Amino acid sequence: MKNITPIVSIIKNENASHDPSVPIRISGWVRHVRGSAQVKFVSVNDGSTFHNLQIVLEREELLALPIHTGVSLVATGHLRPSPGKGQTLELSAEEIQILGDAPPEEYPIQPKKHSMEFLRENAHLRLRTQTFSSVFRVRHYLNFSIHRFFHERGFYHIPTPIITASDAEGAGEVFTVTTLKEFNTKNVDSFSADFFGRKTNLTVSGQLEAETAALSLSKVYTFGPTFRAENSNTSRHLSEFWMVEPEMAFYELPEDMELAEEFLKFLLGSLIHDLPDDMEFLSDRREKEQAEKPRESRDSMSLLEKLNFILTSPFQKITYTDALQILASSSMAKKKKFQYPVEPWGVELQSEHERYLVEKEFNRPVILTDFPEKSKAFYMKRGENGTVRAMDVLFPQIGEIIGGSQREDNIDILKEKMESFGISAKELWWYLDTRRFGGVPHAGFGLGFERLVQFATGMNNIRDVILFPRAPGILRF
Repeated sequence: MKNITPIVSIIKNENASHDPSVPIRISGWVRHVRGSAQVKFVSVNDGSTFHNLQIVLEREELLALPIHTGVSLVATGHLRPSPGKGQTLELSAEEIQILGDAPPEEYPIQPKKHSMEFLRENAHLRLRTQTFSSVFRVRHYLNFSIHRFFHERGFYHIPTPIITASDAEGAGEVFTVTTLKEFNTKNVDSFSADFFGRKTNLTVSGQLEAETAALSLSKVYTFGPTFRAENSNTSRHLSEFWMVEPEMAFYELPEDMELAEEFLKFLLGSLIHDLPDDMEFLSDRREKEQAEKPRESRDSMSLLEKLNFILTSPFQKITYTDALQILASSSMAKKKKFQYPVEPWGVELQSEHERYLVEKEFNRPVILTDFPEKSKAFYMKRGENGTVRAMDVLFPQIGEIIGGSQREDNIDILKEKMESFGISAKELWWYLDTRRFGGVPHAGFGLGFERLVQFATGMNNIRDVILFPRAPGILRF
């Protein structure tokens, strides 16, 4: 439709010099309606901004129109100063065209408080609420900032395969792809008649393929959907999610850590700068939500405080071994308040341990390094004393946000580790070739995009930061 002015342009006062005698047209969906038989105030939002635009109906023929929550419309009129609270301008309507009705007795997203589960059941309409429209604008800006960050630093975006024969993590939690009506995932030979002639799955990571690109182009990143057939029905897990995975040739672990810190600060700083109204709303929303909890269960920082905490704090770097000693000597461990043990050496650190290090011990984001080799993936660079040159970036209240490592570039050690993990060197011959022919030190990391969006928006459940969540037993759309 022509000559439509986005509401964001009006809110930002970009039309301040607009001739008030010239009518303006806006479009959108009705959020709510109030008023009387003589005058009605209609709040409309077109998705371009957190703010609604108030439309004032005073003409008899406009007052008679069936305008209610959910209706889509085009309104033509003149902007004028608004005497009401919450807006500086309003549109005095002269013409209204209703594009689509939303019968009140049927339309589920009414102007009242809905539970998160109810909104998940109506995920196709939940973006019409103030909360979810804000969440998905945040998601967009983070997405855009990721590409901007890497482009400005000379990285190349590499789209890696979604259908693959490899399991990058070696964990076996993959979704099988097949055209066979009957198949046995345990019997490799049964796939010889399948579409690809072999066992095939949805990718769990683009890392291995991205490494091949980095060992030609130096600095690359992949950003796409990944899939895990992990039966984890929690507020932090999805079966389908997006991963950001940069890979850098001629990088070792220290440069990898520096890039990860710079990356996270860039993304969150851009968000605060680009979407101040949405972020303030989401922070206020989180505060109200926290106020309903018992005092001992509330967050120690507001959402905006958490983001500024990340931006202003140098990340603390500490080895796994030192972290374990700190945890073991802490009052939490001595009073047996940790749910999970912090000894012996080699034990996997849990979210409660990670949060203690960030929130209690150092009061800043933490980068843990040099983990036990047996607890990490085969491709990580072997270090000293049974460790690997790996890192985890830990944030307040959620724990790990990024996992990365220097990659093993010694082909003999890599083969040895693959064998110990039960990974076929024959299947990954192409991966080994990158070490055999001109291999160099290189490193990278992975960031679960939805985890980042969840942290940045303060949403309790990761299913509320992706349009149609996929999780065990959940495939409604």
